[in-house]
Amino acid sequence: MPVTSPTTRLTGGLSTDAELLRDCAADCDDRIAALPPKPERTPEEQAAADAAHRPIRALRTAFLRRHGRAVYDEVTAGGALRPRLAELAAAAADRFPGLVPDRSRLAAEEALPQGHKEGLAIDHGIFFRQILADPVTGEHLLDSMRAPTARARELLPDFVRTGDLVLGSVRVARDKATAHVTLANTGCLNAETNELAADLETAVDVVLLDDTVQVGVLRGAEMSHPRYAGKRVFSAGINLKHLHAGRISYLDFLLGRELGLLSKVRRGLWCGDGPPDAWPNLDLAKPWVAAVDTFAIGGGMQILLAVDHVVAGEDAYFSLPAAQEGIVPGMGNFRLTALFGGRLTRQVILGGRRIGARDPEAQLVSDEIVAPERVSTAAAAAAERLASPAVAVNRRMIDLAEEPPDRFRAYAAEFALAQALRLHSADVLTKVSRFTVAGHAG
Repeated sequence: MPVTSPTTRLTGGLSTDAELLRDCAADCDDRIAALPPKPERTPEEQAAADAAHRPIRALRTAFLRRHGRAVYDEVTAGGALRPRLAELAAAAADRFPGLVPDRSRLAAEEALPQGHKEGLAIDHGIFFRQILADPVTGEHLLDSMRAPTARARELLPDFVRTGDLVLGSVRVARDKATAHVTLANTGCLNAETNELAADLETAVDVVLLDDTVQVGVLRGAEMSHPRYAGKRVFSAGINLKHLHAGRISYLDFLLGRELGLLSKVRRGLWCGDGPPDAWPNLDLAKPWVAAVDTFAIGGGMQILLAVDHVVAGEDAYFSLPAAQEGIVPGMGNFRLTALFGGRLTRQVILGGRRIGARDPEAQLVSDEIVAPERVSTAAAAAAERLASPAVAVNRRMIDLAEEPPDRFRAYAAEFALAQALRLHSADVLTKVSRFTVAGHAG
């Protein structure tokens, strides 16, 4: 079947168009299967692969523009189901073959180094761009991603009872009304991985669900990394070794971290499916303090943009070098522009400018700059000040003014595809191939 212009054959009927999509996707798969694996291809063979992908991706885009809401209704039972990104994508693949990668192809792709992947995340990017761009499906998905995880609900009773929780790379300890969340990926400077993101989201959920907690404090643990042994570090950003190895998930980390973990820190848990007597509290949000030792790079700085109060040691620094690595720093462009304005944001993101805690601009990132030995005391005092019921409602109103939901959703839609394309771009693959140890990015 020719695939040069399949979009011209879309009829507007969901079933008929879904069959066309299935057949064209199968033809593309056959053409790709006839080529050598990606790392063994000649430039001409890679050009042939790109030529095979291009029309089916255009068809997916056109199909979703016509039928995105109907597809979403189908796989969420009219909105009754609340799947997370990976679950939603899997359901869409089952119900509409060829729309997004199925489970078997995705599993095979995930096992490969980044430079050997075919680029199936791009097809997820096409899908989620359209779902998020639609006000109805986008709002539903964003709410779903802020629902408490099953893992957190399972761990909650023990945390309520003991006040302590140890996850793979995150520790939580409750002290009266304050929950101290400690990032403890100590061997690689709290460089972010799939596992760290999942652990941190679980920790955030548990803190928000525990009725005795009024405020959370985020801080890095003391490191075992030789260069910073015994010294606290907030975060070194994305683990570039994992990115090179293909172990950074688009669904669970690059997109899921923004719509799940960081949205929960910023906006709280969505509890709209709770019992009627839960009204009017459809969101369960609490203030957060971040205590920054040494540095907050990339994703670490992105966390600071989502919290309510930042205390930093005067020897610390902040940076968002994702553009230098070729990727998009999550919601960093969106949120940093609100703080810095466009000019300074360009210097930080496009030019890689590092902001030291003693620089005047640091006052736009952090609320308090203190001597390194006073970070703990200052963070505790800030948490005590924020532990008030009036804080929760006022932070929500500030957030609505600063980051209206429709603007966030529109940005997230464009980010979904832009990051997927960047993840498989030639310059990114060349850059991350240089990293054999954990490094920094956004």
